[in-house]
Amino acid sequence: MPEGKADLALVFLALWGNFSVLMVSAKRESVRVLYTGRVQGVGFRYMAKTVAQGYEVTGQVRNLPDGRVELLAEGGREELDAFLQAIRDSGLGPCIRQEDLSWDACGVHFKGFEIVR
Repeated sequence: MPEGKADLALVFLALWGNFSVLMVSAKRESVRVLYTGRVQGVGFRYMAKTVAQGYEVTGQVRNLPDGRVELLAEGGREELDAFLQAIRDSGLGPCIRQEDLSWDACGVHFKGFEIVR
């Protein structure tokens, strides 16, 4: 391929690659989950962070003063659904008495998944 056409092809592929990244990021959602039950003092936040490592999700988890745990997570809808199910299926799942979920478009753009103290 002549040099000029090869450069044009590389530019096209680079642009196409960026377009794909934009399409993927446009499909990201965020979820806020408030867990009620015996969810503080039992390793719930550490378990949530450990489970998150197996999924393409970012976010944070923290204890609230009223005894609940708040989890904020971002990712693709299927990945988030699987992540939340894995938390339910974990050894601490029985500690959860109630979970209140609120879904929204992705907004915060977390880097990684962390425990907030």
